Amino acid sequence: MTTPTLIRRVSIEALDIPLHEPFGIAGGAQERAANLLVTVELADGTLGFGEAAPLPAFNGETQDGSRAAAVSLREAVVGSDARAWRAVARALREASGGGAGAARCAIETAILDALTKRAGMPLWAFFGGSGTALTTDITITTGSPERAEEAARRAAAMGFRALKVKVGGRLAASDPARIEAIHAAAPGASLILDGNGGLTAGEALALVAHARRLGADVALLEQPVPRDDWDGMKEVTRRAGVDVAADESAASAEDVLRVAAERAATVVNIKLMKGGIAEALDIAAVARAAGLGLMIGGMVESVLAMTASACFAAGLGGFSFVDLDTPLFLAENPFDGGFVQRGPALSLEGIRAGHGVTPQRRSPAAG
Repeated sequence: MTTPTLIRRVSIEALDIPLHEPFGIAGGAQERAANLLVTVELADGTLGFGEAAPLPAFNGETQDGSRAAAVSLREAVVGSDARAWRAVARALREASGGGAGAARCAIETAILDALTKRAGMPLWAFFGGSGTALTTDITITTGSPERAEEAARRAAAMGFRALKVKVGGRLAASDPARIEAIHAAAPGASLILDGNGGLTAGEALALVAHARRLGADVALLEQPVPRDDWDGMKEVTRRAGVDVAADESAASAEDVLRVAAERAATVVNIKLMKGGIAEALDIAAVARAAGLGLMIGGMVESVLAMTASACFAAGLGGFSFVDLDTPLFLAENPFDGGFVQRGPALSLEGIRAGHGVTPQRRSPAAG
């Protein structure tokens, strides 16, 4: 007799979603969400869905590369028992050599969606059930001071009290003026300055000092310098006078051990897309044991991947910073279900099983 939770099929298809406008970070801008939808089917017919959201400007992963990785990893999944999802995740990591984070994330998400859906358990409960509500920031991407002011005004009108400002890169010279415009438009908002590795330590410290002279509340400085500039991260953490988050520098549990040992940050930004859900759980455990603060974030993701991350953070609890806003930047939503958003408030209460997100339409080109 076939085990009902045996993974019978894994299919992969393109998930292309237009954006209202390009999503710009220090490393470049993304014109559309060029993602993947992964579907896992169990032996009893239960379907689980996962999303891969590669972001070339972040870590070089692409849609084509993620698709090739997912196809090659499929044989490590089909025939496995979904109940042994940690063993499957370990096999995925070994087969990928520790890379292909977005593809691994999509497969693991789909497996857990199917498993918890079959069990009638919400994914937030699977992760610990600490809560069902989160409050997210909203991102102000790279661009002109005028566009930044307009975005900040719009965000404040929607009720957002935390604004994540992308800084650094080729437009870094305009960052002081952008911060000034943002603070003028939303003086009561706290700011997260996110360099995505596009600043030097000196530039980052100067930017924080400038913001504070304006009277702005800088709550967090995120990944100010390149991921391998450990001396720069330590200098900024020592001198900035605000919390500093490691993002690109914290792609694995091993990275977080080094962050803690060298005091290279005070907060870790956990993104499921970096290395999958099992890796994210290990990162959270190491960070908590080391006394580091927790942040949940993502790439340019739809409500599917963002809801999975929201279930992760709300279920575990203890996340001081929440950055789950990219569905607001998408011009279309090809899914039903997921978290309910009202301004910055995200509610998971309506999710009854799995992550609660299902595709509105299926592509005949699924592989």
